[in-house]
Amino acid sequence: MQTLKATELNNTRRSEIPIIFFNRVPKVGSQTFMELLRRLAVRNDYTFHRDVVQRLEVIRLAPERQQELAEMVMDLPVPSVYVKHVCYTNFTRFGLPMPIYVNMVRDPVERIISWYYYVRAPWYYVERKQAFPDLPLPDPRWLKKDFETCVLQGDPECTYSQNAVHEGIGDHRRQTLFFCGHGEECLPFNSAGALERAKYAVESQYAVVGVLEDLNTTLTVLEKYVPRFFTGASSVYFNEVNVLQKINKNSFKPPVSEEIKDLVRRNFTKEIEFYQFCKQRLYKQYLATQLPLK
Repeated sequence: MQTLKATELNNTRRSEIPIIFFNRVPKVGSQTFMELLRRLAVRNDYTFHRDVVQRLEVIRLAPERQQELAEMVMDLPVPSVYVKHVCYTNFTRFGLPMPIYVNMVRDPVERIISWYYYVRAPWYYVERKQAFPDLPLPDPRWLKKDFETCVLQGDPECTYSQNAVHEGIGDHRRQTLFFCGHGEECLPFNSAGALERAKYAVESQYAVVGVLEDLNTTLTVLEKYVPRFFTGASSVYFNEVNVLQKINKNSFKPPVSEEIKDLVRRNFTKEIEFYQFCKQRLYKQYLATQLPLK
């Protein structure tokens, strides 16, 4: 415990410009977190920016698109927050200063269940049709299929094959992809290589990676490690928790049995290891702030 030092665990000090980049992972409470950032912008005097809603979300970018993204972020007024579904991008590769990276993670199996029912929720398709009127409606049989049946019948959507490569955002089975980066080596599902690259990025580049299941600790660590942007985060969140918790809440998601979850977990070993790694780092950061200064 004596080796814990908040300064050594805080990558915020390594950033060269007061810009937060929240390259948000889907279905980890990121809509709620984004709204919290929007509300904190007024309190903490920074500007809030988010990517526009896209017909097809592309999270892995070619090098030239990565550079365009990095240059666009660096052109924002300071201090700013920028939010986008995208893989970790190394700004220094393009001769640009690194922003302050933050993100959130969630239990991987709970996350894919959430995604499964999210894309089947009636309001999801209403919103998508309003934004993109020419989008075709999905097959009603697909909409009605529950997750447990999908798993037990071996439906391709619910078959999580090891090292399978699925281009694009797909079904979000790979939480590690958002931390591993844009390279092809990050694509194989549940692979050791993607896991290690993702862990390295979190350890060396992210100020804080919060955990959806423990927002108390997440908000406390953010306030301590990134105070310029997150001062008052706990107060704002818990004063408005009834509003913030309802954002993107899916009342159409039925319960899934622990037996089915355990079946799925067998194929998520590396993804679960990454999630546990992020939790341990968060708790280590929290404990470091509780130690007396020497």
